[in-house]
Amino acid sequence: MLPESPLTILTRLRAFQAIVRDAVVRGRHTTGSASHVTRHTAADTIYGIDATIEPLLEEFCRDWAETTPLVLIAEGIENENGVEGVKVFPEGAAEADANIRLIVDPIDGTRGLMYDKRAAWALAGVAPNERPATRLSDIEVAVMTELPTSKMGFADVLWAVRGQGARGVRVKLDDSSESPLRIGPSRATGIEHGFASISNFFPGTKVLSSQLMEAIAHALLGEADVRRAAVFDDQYISTAGQLYELIVGHDRFNADLRPVFYRMQNQPAGLCCHPYDCAAMLIATEAGIELTDEHAKPLDGPLDVISGISWVGYANSELRKRIEPIVMEFLRR
Repeated sequence: MLPESPLTILTRLRAFQAIVRDAVVRGRHTTGSASHVTRHTAADTIYGIDATIEPLLEEFCRDWAETTPLVLIAEGIENENGVEGVKVFPEGAAEADANIRLIVDPIDGTRGLMYDKRAAWALAGVAPNERPATRLSDIEVAVMTELPTSKMGFADVLWAVRGQGARGVRVKLDDSSESPLRIGPSRATGIEHGFASISNFFPGTKVLSSQLMEAIAHALLGEADVRRAAVFDDQYISTAGQLYELIVGHDRFNADLRPVFYRMQNQPAGLCCHPYDCAAMLIATEAGIELTDEHAKPLDGPLDVISGISWVGYANSELRKRIEPIVMEFLRR
C-alpha cells in the first residue's frame, strides 16, 4: 500500500519532471556539452546532458525522503557500497524500512535530444516497497513528461494511476498553460497506410528485426509492391517515445526484441531496453495498449537497471490477434 495518496505522488512527480524539462531547455545554450560522453555504466552510456540531471534527481529524493523513506532505482547512481542503480533515501536508512520504490529515467531518448533532433522523455513509476521482489507490474502511479527540442513551443505530460485510466495535458512552454491531451490508441485493424515498427536502432540486430518486419508486412499486406509505401517505419530511439506514439494513436504496432535477437545469434547481452525505460508503461496499459513480452505474456520485469526487456505493443486486440502469431512463429523458427 502506498503511504501517500496517488494525487500527492502525481503532484510530486510532475513537479520534478517539470524541473528536468526546464533544465533541458536552459541547457540548450551550453554548446557541445550535451553530447560529451562522461562515463559508461553497465546499462548504457552517460552523456553530458544526462549528468546535468543527476544532482536534481538526488535532491528530489532527499526532499521526499524527509517524509517518505524510499528506494531509488535509476541508471548512473550508486549506494554507499558501490552497488550501481539503487540507493536508499534518507542516506543511512535500511532498504527494508523504505515505504516505496521509485524507478526513474530522467532522460529517455538522450541521443535524439542531445542533437536537437527529437524530443526525449522524463519517466517515473512508484510502487510499494516489496524489497528486491518488486516488479514493473507493482507500479501504481506513473508519469512521463516530454523534453522538447529547441523549436518546440509545447510539450506533453501523461500520467496514470492503476485502475483509473491514462490522462494527459499539453503544456505551452512560454507560460506553462495547459490544454487537454487526447489519449486514444488507434482502432485500425490492419497496418496498411499506418506506422508499424520493430526497433532497429544499432548494428547487431538489424537483420533479424528487418526480416521480422518483412514477414509481418507480407502476411498482412501480401507481396510487397515497392512502387507504393504501404506501411511506414519510425525508428524513435526512446522506449517512452514509442509507447507515446501508440498511446496517442499515431502508431499501430511497435516492438523491441533486441535481447531475444542477441540470444538467437549467440551474441553477448547488448544495448537494449531496461526496466527504467519502462518506468511509465502503466500509462500505456491504462490507455488500452496491449503490452507483452517475447512469450506473449503480459510485460513485466524486475525494478533494476540491468535486466534486458523485450516487449511488443499492439494498439488494440484485433491487431494483436493478427500480428502476434507471426511474431511467435518467427521467434520459434
